[in-house]
This record gives sequence, structure tokens and C-alpha cells, in this order.
Amino acid sequence: MTTLGAVFLPQFPPERLRAFARAADEAGLEELWLWEDCFKESGVASAAAALAWTGRLRVGVGLLPVPLRNVALTAMEIATLQRLFPGRLVVGVGHGVQDWMGQVGARVGSPLTLLREYLVALRRLLDGEQVTTEGTHVRLDKVALDWPPSPPPALLAGAIGPRTLRLCGELADGTILPSETSPDDLRNARALVDEGLAAAGRDREDRPHPLTVYLLAGTGPGAERRVLAELRTDPSDPAEVSVAGHARAVAEAVRRCADAGADTVVLQPTADDPDPEGFMRFVAREVRPLVP
Repeated sequence: MTTLGAVFLPQFPPERLRAFARAADEAGLEELWLWEDCFKESGVASAAAALAWTGRLRVGVGLLPVPLRNVALTAMEIATLQRLFPGRLVVGVGHGVQDWMGQVGARVGSPLTLLREYLVALRRLLDGEQVTTEGTHVRLDKVALDWPPSPPPALLAGAIGPRTLRLCGELADGTILPSETSPDDLRNARALVDEGLAAAGRDREDRPHPLTVYLLAGTGPGAERRVLAELRTDPSDPAEVSVAGHARAVAEAVRRCADAGADTVVLQPTADDPDPEGFMRFVAREVRPLVP
């Protein structure tokens, strides 16, 4: 079964999150996703609020930029939220936008090396281990969480390039792919993640490695115009990387993603959507019944 979610965009003011999260929860949406885009909104603070305001909704943060956050702090925050709201938190980490990382003085020479060291240390901390490491970027001296989460949550990582996708397969429990990912891109990503799984001796049959992908979507008056205006690239076929229209059209686009290898499809409204809360209800009540 394909998991279906939707994004609360950081272009929306934080004070709208309560209504957005409650609309998603009451409508029966499975997952609400948040972004930590510089310099808009904190992913962790937003996730904590959304979890507290809702009763059953899973909340995903996709993703936390690792150059911006000390790994021990990230482990503390994830562990705290996991213990407060067991089983309802999904977190991904990743390189972050390099220009933004440069703006705050956090850009590193090798983002891939940092992500590798970070994933290893973060996994061990969340598993309750005491960690000492002296990496190129990650340095810890006998660090252990006093309140490790039990059970430890799945740790996702975001990726675009081939080397990072392989690293996700090697070290992460799942991979997050950005919007404007076509079905062919999804298939390629799955193959690269599987290469990483094989290199690490990990078996996807015994330990699933889900792919999560964002899909830009619009419905209602002016949907096609809004979606086309928001595409960052100029694709030859916008229908390959976005969808605009009624519930059946959106559900068909979700199914195409699922057929290409996505386990979770997170629908992303346009930043100028006239009714974001309504978008949540549309996804949960009209699109979800049409997606197997």
C-alpha cells in the first residue's frame, strides 16, 4: 500500500500550522511533512507543535541539513520527540542547500564525507550507544543519550546525486527524493539505493528501504497555471514531474510514482495555493480512496 502525505510549506507563516495540522489529522491524512528551509521555519519546533496538536497523524521532517546541526543535538531532539510521541515521528537528514550553508558559515569541503560520518554517529546515538569518534567533520568524546528512544526510529536521508543515493542505501533506513523527480528518476534512484544496500550486505527483503518522493500538485481554479509557474526547471513534459487537476488525475500521478518504486508520495501544494487546509482535506478525502 502506498503511503500518502502532504507538505506544510515553509512559505506559509508558522501560525497557520495549527489549522493545517488539525485539518490533516481530522481528515485522516496519514503523514504531514515539514521542511527546514533556511531561513524560514525550524523543522524540529514545527514537528513538536504539530505532534502536540494532533492525535494520530505521523509527522515527517524532510529534511534537517546536517551542516547546520551538531549531531548530538539532532540525536537529543529526535530522541525526545520519539519518546514523547512514539511511532509518530519520521526524520530525514541531508546535505542542505549549499548556498544556504555558505551563508551561515557551515559549508564543508566534502558534504558526502560529512553525511557519512553524521549518519553513522546519529544511528549509534539513537541506538543508545556511547560514541567516541574523531572524523573529518564529526567529533564526539564519550557522548551518549541519557534518554535514548525505545525503539529507535527509522533514520531517513535525502539524496539527489548517485553517490549520495548509494550512501543512503548503505547507511540510512529510507531515502527522501525531491520534487520534480520523474518516474524514470525514481527507477534510477531505486537502482542506486539498491547498489548501496548490496555493498553494505543489507537485504531489502529482510529490511525494507522505503523511498519517499515529493510530488508538486494543484487542484481547483487555476491549478495548472499555479503548478507550471512553480516548477523550478522547464521540463519537456510537466506531467512527468507534477500534476494539476481533479482527484482522479492526482491519484493517477501518485500511482505512477508508486509503480516506479515510491513507497510514500507526499503531495506538495503550490506556495500560492488559495486554500492550503482545503488541500489537506482534498488529499485525505478525495485522493486517498483512489490510491491502492
